[in-house]
Amino acid sequence: MKKIDLSDYMIQDLDGTPAIYVGTYGKYNGGSIFGAWLDLTTFADYEEFLQVCAALHEDEKEPEFMAQDFSGFPENWYTEGFMSEREFNLIQEYAKLDEDEKEAFKIFDGAFGYSKEDVEIFEEFKNQYIGEWRSEEDFAEDLVIDLCILDGVPEDLKNYFDYKAYARDLFINDYYFESGYVFRRY
Repeated sequence: MKKIDLSDYMIQDLDGTPAIYVGTYGKYNGGSIFGAWLDLTTFADYEEFLQVCAALHEDEKEPEFMAQDFSGFPENWYTEGFMSEREFNLIQEYAKLDEDEKEAFKIFDGAFGYSKEDVEIFEEFKNQYIGEWRSEEDFAEDLVIDLCILDGVPEDLKNYFDYKAYARDLFINDYYFESGYVFRRY
């Protein structure tokens, strides 16, 4: 079997890249926090990830891996007891989002009650995420323009349209707004 070059998977600068610090319970219980930060975006799959973790702790016969810290992915996906293949795959999908989408996703994940067990979360996110606006009222105004709601209304009457009230109604049932991000509720 080819020796694994651990440096290909290690990360020093935690710049938002999804990573975990992998130690073992055996070392930890023995007073050592030896391990390494592993960049979760460098692995082809979960099996390769486990092989690298085993190579990192090859001095133990049957290491029980421990995620001692994490960085760059939603906190509710972190567990000290190590991650499952499903969590690993979710984190890899999360890493594919651009920075704006990552911020929106964190809000989406918290607002809509998804958990690390929901494998369709990224499909739902992409279906429900609309974009970023300064306010609910700005979104309502853009929606009115995009849907041509006021087309055919005389110009002098258009000024009487109440965007604030319309926004309130939109966000009661159909849309969700937080920190500038807008999501469909349906």
